[in-house]
Amino acid sequence: MRIPVPRPRSLAAQLFAMQAVLIAVLVAGYAVFTYLSDTGQAEDAAGRQAKAVAQSIADAPSVREAIRTPDPTAELQPYALRVQHDAEVDFVTIMNTKGIRWTHPDEEQIGQHFRGHTERALRGEPFTETYTGTLGPSVRAVVPIYDGGRDPAHIVGMVSAGIRVEAISARVQDQLTALIGVAAGALTLGAIGTYVINARLRRHTHGMNAAELSRMHDYHQAALHAVREGLLMLDGQFRVALINDGGRELLGVAGDVVGRSVAELGLPAPLTGALLASEPRVDEVYLTAERVLVVNTSPVSGGERRGTVVTLRDVTELQSLMGELDSERGFTQALRSQAHEAANRLHTVVSLIELGRAEEAVEFATAELELAQALTDQVVAAVSEPVLAALLLGKTAQANERGVELVVSEDSRLDDGLLPDTLPARDLVTILGNLIDNAVDAAQGSVGARVTVTAYAEGGELVLRVSDTGAGVDPALGETVFQRGFSTKPAGPGGRGLGLALVRQAVSRHQGVLAVAEADGGGAVFEVRMPLVDGAGGSATEGTAWGSGSGSAERTTSGSAGRTGSGGGSASHDGSGPADSAASQGAAVSRGDV
Repeated sequence: MRIPVPRPRSLAAQLFAMQAVLIAVLVAGYAVFTYLSDTGQAEDAAGRQAKAVAQSIADAPSVREAIRTPDPTAELQPYALRVQHDAEVDFVTIMNTKGIRWTHPDEEQIGQHFRGHTERALRGEPFTETYTGTLGPSVRAVVPIYDGGRDPAHIVGMVSAGIRVEAISARVQDQLTALIGVAAGALTLGAIGTYVINARLRRHTHGMNAAELSRMHDYHQAALHAVREGLLMLDGQFRVALINDGGRELLGVAGDVVGRSVAELGLPAPLTGALLASEPRVDEVYLTAERVLVVNTSPVSGGERRGTVVTLRDVTELQSLMGELDSERGFTQALRSQAHEAANRLHTVVSLIELGRAEEAVEFATAELELAQALTDQVVAAVSEPVLAALLLGKTAQANERGVELVVSEDSRLDDGLLPDTLPARDLVTILGNLIDNAVDAAQGSVGARVTVTAYAEGGELVLRVSDTGAGVDPALGETVFQRGFSTKPAGPGGRGLGLALVRQAVSRHQGVLAVAEADGGGAVFEVRMPLVDGAGGSATEGTAWGSGSGSAERTTSGSAGRTGSGGGSASHDGSGPADSAASQGAAVSRGDV
């Protein structure tokens, strides 16, 4: 049979027991100290009172005159009893220098020897002592009586006045009763205060004991530094209360940020706004200078707002993979559509051969191959950099499926090996792919729909320019168009407003400039300039240039990486597909699949 082990008391219960015992000990100690102090003070007060009474009797002339008479008792006894009553002492004894009593409360003791010490009084020294006499223990004073001088030779008698210890104890007992009442009241108030404080502590510690709290703290610290996701905790004033290593890395903050306001961390404005918002955020995407983050916030409340818990996930790589997947899907749809067209052309060639027109069949097939090869030669001749060439060939096929002509301008000239190692191919695909996707979205449906791409190197800079024949961008939206979430198109299942924001992030990361202007003949033109020199310094800027006139914007920052539908249907997607996807598209087009 298993014997259940009792659960240790909670921390609040342990503290309550300790505080209750401590208060009880303090109150009891104070009571004992006060009792002893009062007892000592009462004895001192009784000694002073007895000495004062005895001294006043010794100084009375009538006492000295009575001592000279043959029978001192006859006059001194009534006097002593009267003084005893008026001075509230228990006895007044007047005696000769040999200690024989002339007065006593008990007349039978008159003429008997005084019980107590008299030596010091005979030397002229008044003193007090506690001694057990005929009336029991008492605090008494003995004072010499002088007649004719103040030296011991003129001492003619002694006076002793005293108060019984029993009477003193009775006085202290009355004080002790009041003291016990005060101590009990203090103990009750202390117990109530301790209970209230520990009830609050119990709520805050959820009834856990010290070992459980210590174990929870250890687990908390281990989990905090083990998780790769970012964790940020804000207090009720939106100051950083806690941040783990992952949070510092994802937000790009260094140093001691605990206690600082979120607004002082230098984060992008949209992200700062999300962290300062009182309502919860669920899987919202925000951009920093170098990362794409998914942010979740949850307020912590318990009758009042106590703060906010923020979790951060880095989806930069995931965003790129999603772009690659969208590119593959779009290209698959394009290949499916072109395979259908190729089958029609193949049937035409077969039919011509069956009809005995072999020369016309060869001429028809050769013309199709020459057309596809001419397009490939045109793109490769203008842009020999393999990643951009593959991207342009793939986007040309996608644009063609959506009824948009994508052309590479004659001004384009970009040789292979020109790009530095600091400018990775993935960033180029993100920048140019998103700009082309947005241009195709804007140009689709317009008269003579066309997207023109220009890429060349000039003055140590890489220039990428994409123009379209769409409606253009409203000058008032020149800066807003680059913000995450901005779009003039209906939101899709994956959301919109991310493509141009990713473009700006990539351009800023390479200290480049991103500008938008009105294209010649209408539409919009986006231009990117990035330094080709390794280690280029300076901060990135975004510019907005405008020509004469502008139209209403039908542009999105959603940019997606090439989703097309058969039959010329339109879609939007993430324009951040990686280089290998673009290369595969280019390879297919070079084989004549345009």
